[in-house]
Amino acid sequence: MFTKLYIANDHGGYEAKTRLMRYLTEKGVQCADLGCGTMDIKRYPYYAARAANSVQADPGSGAILICSTGIGMSIIANKFKGIRAALCTDGFMARMTRMHNDSNILCIGGRVSGEYEIQDIADIWLKTEFEGGRHGISLGLIAQAEDEMLTGGQSSLAGTKAEDEL
Repeated sequence: MFTKLYIANDHGGYEAKTRLMRYLTEKGVQCADLGCGTMDIKRYPYYAARAANSVQADPGSGAILICSTGIGMSIIANKFKGIRAALCTDGFMARMTRMHNDSNILCIGGRVSGEYEIQDIADIWLKTEFEGGRHGISLGLIAQAEDEMLTGGQSSLAGTKAEDEL
């Protein structure tokens, strides 16, 4: 379970965020609302960046990002070092991204998934723990690629033979 949960959205995710926050609050989950608070057109990169920065600055925390499809939010969130944002459209994806990828941001499409499906996805994502073990190797490779790309612009992983090519 995350120590704190940040939730952010754009106009396309406003209604879904409002319903999800009410649902999670009723279950005792403390959520920090990072906006937006309207259905007027707002640009998702601002809200995704706000949430990604919050997760970076608050170890052990997580975030849920909601836009119309979840795609834009996941793209921008994954630009931030240490963020593993996953777009999930069902409970199986939510479970697997926590177990195998230790995702710290869940992205949801507010106009793709229904209210109860969103609740199910969030519940599963929040209660599932990272398995560790062999999955930690992949997370180490992701961290290596992040470090290399932030300093030199390219990851050595792109020029390295994959395990099945050795």
